[in-house]
Formats: sequence, structure tokens, C-alpha cells
Amino acid sequence: MSLQTLIENVRELPDPRRPYGYLQHKLEKIVMIAFCATVCGAEDFEDIEEFGKARQAWLGTFLDLKNGIPDKDTFRRVFERLDPAGLAKCLYSWLDRRDCAGKTVSIDGKTIRGSQNAAHKAYHVVSAWVSENQITLGEVAVDGKSNEITAIPVLLDMLDVEGGVVTADAMACQTDIAEKIIGKKADYCLALKGNQGALHGDVQLYFENEKVSRTFETVEKDHGRVETRRYALETDIDWLPQKPRWRGLRGIGAVRSTVAVKGQTRVDTRYFITSLTEVGKFADSVRKHWGIENNLHWQLDVTFGEDAARQRKDNSPLNWNVMRKTALPLLRNAPIGKKTSIKRKMFMAALDVSVLGKIVFQK
Repeated sequence: MSLQTLIENVRELPDPRRPYGYLQHKLEKIVMIAFCATVCGAEDFEDIEEFGKARQAWLGTFLDLKNGIPDKDTFRRVFERLDPAGLAKCLYSWLDRRDCAGKTVSIDGKTIRGSQNAAHKAYHVVSAWVSENQITLGEVAVDGKSNEITAIPVLLDMLDVEGGVVTADAMACQTDIAEKIIGKKADYCLALKGNQGALHGDVQLYFENEKVSRTFETVEKDHGRVETRRYALETDIDWLPQKPRWRGLRGIGAVRSTVAVKGQTRVDTRYFITSLTEVGKFADSVRKHWGIENNLHWQLDVTFGEDAARQRKDNSPLNWNVMRKTALPLLRNAPIGKKTSIKRKMFMAALDVSVLGKIVFQK
């Protein structure tokens, strides 16, 4: 993750500003300052400008700052027009992604609630997230949650998921999405709910009435809360009428979750279809899918305050979303104390450029 590689990646971005006349500030300078400010917890363009002025000496060690620091309006105009897909490709490719073989690639959508204005609805971003190294592989922005079905095949076309397991919620449980995943030489584990009425009913009826030999159980205890999860996988499914319609379908699964808190017990059962045949791998994929919600979307909202962000115009909310998702794994993996929270690392980076350098340019 070299500094020079990142700067070279940024230089390949198409500049959204006019192609003629004199530009005081190069695009790589604007993007680099904004990204470093994001790592330090900047929430708006005024914050980026103040960060740049406060850290001008440090930024000048790797950026050309002969014309000083851009003002907040320059940052705003650039990020309103900059292509989010191009920025994502630039920053995500800089991260150490490696391959997806043996890893879980979770696909889920998140609405940037504060991004709505008179010109457009709140942006909804469908992301692909790798649980093992906790980085974002790619994303597609759509108008609303209902459009996730059409966005997921587009997202898969952008990614190399060969050898991995793609997980998604019930909205993505579609025959064409399953076919797309198998065509990418990956496995799938898709949640099953009422949108696949007959299939859901047959799978539910089977697990309610038949004994399954392939099972796996986990027990988690935390602050008086005990959750027992029993995973069941059935691969003898030639009886299933819908099987021929689903390419690669080799198993149906169920997860029965029993939660005991203060003498009260709650039981919930979820159902899945999958191309996996090992119950341990099935259980691992189901557990890791929730990482995209807990370790990505929750962090974007709580740590970075994304839903309360004030950027609304044009591409600005989407570009901020890309920068936050790039900063997150850097902060999480930074060698600054195993028990140091992400929020505290951001604060430490804002105070000390040596800490900021360890985070952004870590080996």
C-alpha cells in the first residue's frame, strides 16, 4: 500500500473540471487531502479545508502545495462532479484485496438517509464486502432498495469472486442472480423468505417435519445473554420441485436461533438455499454475512455519522461514502493498540501526523 501507488491511482481519475484554463490545484492534491481528512474524522468540506491548513507542512512532504490548500468551495465543486465509480476503483484497488478464494463476499444495500434533496431521493448503495479482511470490493448506487435486484448482477460483473462464497439477503434470492454467481465460478448462500413463496414453503415444511443429519451448533454468551444457533443443511434435495430452476443448487439450510435474556426466551428460524455441501462452511457463511451490517454499515452510521451527514448535492454523498469505506479498514487494521477503538484512532490521527501516517500508509 505505497503512497506513490495511491497518488498514481488518483492521477488516473478523469478530472471533472473544465479541460481548459489554469487550474491552481491538481486533482490528486484535492483527493488526497480529503481522504486524509476523512481518516481524521472530517464531516464536511469546511473540516477538510481546516485539516489541510493545519497539516499543510506534513501534506507538503508528498504533495505539491505551491498554491496552498484549496478552499472548501473547491473541494465541494470537485466532489459534487467527481465520478464515484472512478473514485471507488481508484481507492479500492489501492487496498490489499488479493483474491476471494475461500473468502465470504457479502452483498447488501444501505441507504444514505441524509443524502435526499429536491433533485433526487436518498441514495441507496449496494456494496460487496469481504468478511475476512473487512474491505469493500465494489459498489453500485441505485435509486432505492427495490432496485437492489437489478443492481446486484451489475455489481457482480464488476468483481472477481472466483473461489469465494457470495452471500445476500432474501431480496437477492433470484434465479438469475444464482446463475450469475455460479457463472463467476463462486458458490452462493442466499436467504430465503416469502418472495419465493412456494420454495420457501417447501423448505420450511421439510425442516419442520424431517430429521437432518448434517447439523452444527454454536453457543455465545455475553452480559447475561445466551444465544444458541443450530445450523442444519440438507443436500439430498432431488425431491424439491424448484431445484431444476436454480443453477448450482445443492442444498437447503435452516438456522434456528434461541436467545435467552433475563429468563425470557426468543426463538427465530431462517431458511437458505445454497450451492455448498458442508454444514460447517454453510454455518460460517451465514455468520459472516452479518458482518457487512455490523462491521460496515453500523460503523458508517455510528463512527462516521453518515446518516447525519449534510452532503446532498449531485455525487457528493456517494464520494464521501467511498472515502469512508476506504478509511474504515485502514483504521481497523492500524497498528495502534489492539483495544483502541476506531473512533479513538481517528482522534489520535487528527492530533498526531505520525499516527495518521501509520494509518494511511501502513504496510
